[in-house]
Amino acid sequence: MKKPTVMPDINRDAKLQAFDRLLTIMDELRENCPWDKKQTWESLRHLTIEETYELADAILEGDAQEVKKELGDLMLHNVFYARIASEKKLFDVADVLHAICDKLIERHPHIYADVVADDEATVKANWEKLKLKAGNKSVLEGVPTSLPALVKAIRIQDKARGVGFDWENKDQVFEKVEEELRELKQEVTNNDNNTEKVVEEFGDLLFSLVNYARFLGVDPEEALERTNKKFIARFKYLEETSARDGKKMGEMTLAEMDVYWNEAKKRKI
Repeated sequence: MKKPTVMPDINRDAKLQAFDRLLTIMDELRENCPWDKKQTWESLRHLTIEETYELADAILEGDAQEVKKELGDLMLHNVFYARIASEKKLFDVADVLHAICDKLIERHPHIYADVVADDEATVKANWEKLKLKAGNKSVLEGVPTSLPALVKAIRIQDKARGVGFDWENKDQVFEKVEEELRELKQEVTNNDNNTEKVVEEFGDLLFSLVNYARFLGVDPEEALERTNKKFIARFKYLEETSARDGKKMGEMTLAEMDVYWNEAKKRKI
């Protein structure tokens, strides 16, 4: 195995000491804190999901201090899961770290062996091929079933692309979007009572839009969340400003509410 060259890290000792400090605190809490003593993998699971979304929010906001805080929370969770596993004599944090190190080395033969990969697409393609060699029956096996549907669509398409199953250019994908939109409109027009078919066509349209976003280099999850935040900000402006004018939500006409909405847009909210 070849040894890649890296710049020396003058802060390595400080980083190792910080990680050792976290391990020590985790041990102390697990043995002495009534709450920490009671936790299990199952009880921590929903908290970990929540922390992951909080990290995602901080990243979208560009808040470095919040990103640091949420990374710390997730680091704690990783150590917590490993500590529980060590109590059950399943594995410990060293096993976790060695496992990911071994996988990274195996999946990067262009760094640690003699494989040539000069661009991102080749690296991803090699990654998927290596997973198949490792025993995966499908390139889609690595997509968690519990992922939110939009994120899952992104991962499915990304993995299919890794083995060459993809459109050639974005114009082809946009044509597919238009085709799916026409099919949805047709189902809505002709089959008002066939909800299942409408749902199917709506799903096809969303899937094709995710595909188009990928070709544009846009993260559809991030794009939708930015629009969510924009809508919330404008709607709050509508609520607050109309209240100052003595008007009540639920009693205004749509035209009246549109006045405040358009004001929010002009203010770049």
